[in-house]
Amino acid sequence: MNIVFYISSAVAVVATAAAISGLNAVHSLLYLIVSLLAVALIFFTLGAPVVAALEVIIYAGAIIVLFLFVVMILNLGSQAVEQERRWLTAKTWVGPAVLATILVGEVIWVITGNYSQLSGAGAVQPSDLGAVLFGPYLLGVELASLILLSGLVGAYHLGRRIGPEETDGQGPIESSSPGEGEAKTP
Repeated sequence: MNIVFYISSAVAVVATAAAISGLNAVHSLLYLIVSLLAVALIFFTLGAPVVAALEVIIYAGAIIVLFLFVVMILNLGSQAVEQERRWLTAKTWVGPAVLATILVGEVIWVITGNYSQLSGAGAVQPSDLGAVLFGPYLLGVELASLILLSGLVGAYHLGRRIGPEETDGQGPIESSSPGEGEAKTP
């Protein structure tokens, strides 16, 4: 299991460096997904399968989908689509594909191997995790959910398009009082 830990750690470091240094947001998100999957495998090798599953479900699933929604909301138009087509070649997928193949190989090796070699104090049951999260850490969990919700609302507000019904021909309407900001008829 030590070799799986070290290979997963190397994959996580390389994928995270690629995600940070990437110039394209979608490609960086692909590397971030690989990095989060590698961290989940690290948690599994340390004897925390529930935390590994939560890492995949919450981070690699929900948070990445949220990031993709933000990227789509902030779409730059047809020029960005054309530029993405030029960038999206087979060589773009080589890095994430190699790192993901290494992780899939490790997962297959772990599944077919012996689980008695897992390190750690013991298995964490989902009921134990729920008791801790919704016991003494309830306030922290709720505050984190509010912060994520406010980030989603802020991303929507920043990325929304103002339609012609919301303008007076001079720019966006600044006041929402009745009678003010209405379009003048000639």
